[in-house]
Amino acid sequence: MNRPALLLAILLVNVTSACSPQPADLLLTNARVYSLGWSEPGLDGAPALDAPYSASEGWRPDAEAVAVRGGRIVFVGSAEEGEAYRGSATEVLDLDGATVVPGMVDSHTHVVELGALLARVNLIDVATEEEAVALVAERAAGLPEGTWIVGAGWDEGAWANRYPDMELISERVPNHPVYMRGLHGFAGWGNRLAFELAGITADTEAPTGGEIRKDARGAPTGLLLNRAVPLLDDAIPAPTNEQLQEQILDGLREMARSGFVAVHEAGAATATMAAFEVLEADGRLPLRVYSMLSARDTSVLAAWEARGPDRDTDSMLRTRSVKAFYDGALGSRGARLLEDYTDTPGHRGLAGEGYGFDADWLKRMMVAGFQIAIHAIGDAGNRESLDFIEAVYQETPRARDNRNRIEHAQVVHPDDISRFTELDLVASMEPAHAVEDMPWAEERVGPDRIRSAYAWRTLRSAGARMTFNSDLPGSDWSVFYGMHAAITRRNKSREPAGGWYPTQSLTAEEALRAYSTWAAYVAFSEDDTGVIEAGRWADLTVMDVDPFALASEDPGGILDGEIVATIVAGRVVHQR
Repeated sequence: MNRPALLLAILLVNVTSACSPQPADLLLTNARVYSLGWSEPGLDGAPALDAPYSASEGWRPDAEAVAVRGGRIVFVGSAEEGEAYRGSATEVLDLDGATVVPGMVDSHTHVVELGALLARVNLIDVATEEEAVALVAERAAGLPEGTWIVGAGWDEGAWANRYPDMELISERVPNHPVYMRGLHGFAGWGNRLAFELAGITADTEAPTGGEIRKDARGAPTGLLLNRAVPLLDDAIPAPTNEQLQEQILDGLREMARSGFVAVHEAGAATATMAAFEVLEADGRLPLRVYSMLSARDTSVLAAWEARGPDRDTDSMLRTRSVKAFYDGALGSRGARLLEDYTDTPGHRGLAGEGYGFDADWLKRMMVAGFQIAIHAIGDAGNRESLDFIEAVYQETPRARDNRNRIEHAQVVHPDDISRFTELDLVASMEPAHAVEDMPWAEERVGPDRIRSAYAWRTLRSAGARMTFNSDLPGSDWSVFYGMHAAITRRNKSREPAGGWYPTQSLTAEEALRAYSTWAAYVAFSEDDTGVIEAGRWADLTVMDVDPFALASEDPGGILDGEIVATIVAGRVVHQR
């Protein structure tokens, strides 16, 4: 080869080498990738013009491969082009047609309780008092006398007209203190020994906003409601910091198995925050945690008011939100309504200071730049929460920038729907709650109010921002269950056939965005995640079903989905 030809060959090799990308740490290939990188859908759910969708052919994936380096995405495109990122040390996941979406986020969780639940007597989906007692008695048979037995998950809403008492559980389990927490935490049930150890007697007065059920003689029956639940809850020996850490890790590992890359922990008190901070410092958090401080713990509020909101988006633990309760639950008739409960004339629920809502502290935290997230279930609870936020905005306009949230927004008066948009609020809602409450919700509020309850489409149409979540462990945290409920308004039995008030349903795209893109906005991380594109966090969820295709072809099939892999910061934290 002559010298000019040799120089040309060397030049071509150097150019080719310079143009070749560095090998990826992780390469996902042979996949159906939905990046969500196109424009937002219309408020009616219609796909944007640049979405990979056509009326004749439906949805199609917009990529086949994703390459990751240094915890961030470096390539999204075809499988053929993705091969340029394969190196000798690259971890390659051939997904064989599985679906990849932006990492799913559960934006309202209680992972400490989830971790504890895994070790407790699981009463979720238990239908009767007798069945619950049998499960507790079975657990007691293997434990030394005097050991506390804690169960959780019996449905205080479904059982509201036949609440249990302490007689059967005390007869079957007399020598172990027993506490059984309701599904949503608004009821507590215990045996005689537990009440004795907690010091709850005929002379005990219920705290404001709570009820101690008593018999004709004035003796406690074994049931506590709403703000009285902590009387029994607080009697259980507190876990150590190490035990809390293990509960958190158990909960987060379960969330990883369920496809979630991040959680928003709703109500972290001092001890929980201390455990989170140790786990973060030790590099042991497998998922991203967006922590919402408990407004009922003023010591943790004071500490963080002095520190200010945590704006370090790259940290695995971020704390810039406060969770408060304004009212109780609809099932236990604790939600605050504008008019009487339809099935309980003369009763309108509980709210405000009577439910532990400290307006002064919340205002201070808003002024300090913290996002506030207010639990509001009833139409009066929602209205009064909106009034409170609006009043703070009038005094401190910059508090509007905090991306404040209403948790649940379950029953909203039609006159208040537009206020979510006007006040720049996020409606943080649970699709599962609608289909779980379906058997009794209309009995509580009647045929007129139910039309503006669980009103996802109405809020979306009004321009309200939204995020979806589970409120676990009160509901099944499966993202497939949540998406199915959002899209079909049907329960796990795929009933009712046409959906419950189906005009409130959302599209598959909206449901996915509510667990990803929109959740990213709520956590101030929309520039880093929520979309699969180069430069963003490599937080990805891989599933064996395509919800976009199934939504039109076989929506019930979404319930059969399974998680193939969960990837956080480019690390595979779960793989089937």
